[in-house]
Amino acid sequence: MDAWAIFFRTLFMYFFLLLMLRLMGKREIGKLSVFDLIVSFMIADLSATVIEDIKLPVFSSVIPIASLVGLQILVSFIMLKSRKVRGILDGEPTIIIKNGKLQREAMSKVRYNMDDLLMQLRDKNIANVADVEFAILETSGKLSVFPKEEKKPVTKSDITLNHHLKPFTLPIPVIIDGEIQDKELSSLGFNRFWLKKELKKKGYNQFKDVFYACADENGSLYVEGNKRSKR
Repeated sequence: MDAWAIFFRTLFMYFFLLLMLRLMGKREIGKLSVFDLIVSFMIADLSATVIEDIKLPVFSSVIPIASLVGLQILVSFIMLKSRKVRGILDGEPTIIIKNGKLQREAMSKVRYNMDDLLMQLRDKNIANVADVEFAILETSGKLSVFPKEEKKPVTKSDITLNHHLKPFTLPIPVIIDGEIQDKELSSLGFNRFWLKKELKKKGYNQFKDVFYACADENGSLYVEGNKRSKR
């Protein structure tokens, strides 16, 4: 009798958790935030408890799990609307290598050692730190690597008679969710006047019409319009 009870509890919890995880949305395991992981661990523990102990009513786990999922959905919605909240809960990406130089202070701050760096570089088929122009440790723990121009694989577009290698410049977000990132804009050597002029060239008259924009040191601007605003 106990075996059947455990079987049906397991079956019920399986479909219930499947529904809850669908409600939580699609995210890769490697891209889960700390908050997502905490919710996932708690859900797993609550599920195991009610399956193993048949004396406990199923709803003793269903209600807490549903509450956690509701909280996760609410927090995810707030994070979607607020970059500040995203920064608090998810943290910010950390530049590990900049202009070909190790950022030791940044590595120490996030407790990221050379063994971790070399392992992740090897995973991207890069054997030497000297071959890297930029490396950014994302909030998920993944390392984004931008090789030096002369170390990039050659493509057809590179094979031209008058081709000259240009140093790589990392594009930096200057508008996120319609809000100007003044600090980042200034780090590129530009100001709001320049940004507004460049946006007008692309058909955007107001900053709020832009959902996302990034620029590099050469003044190359990429713009993604806000769907709620018309150009």
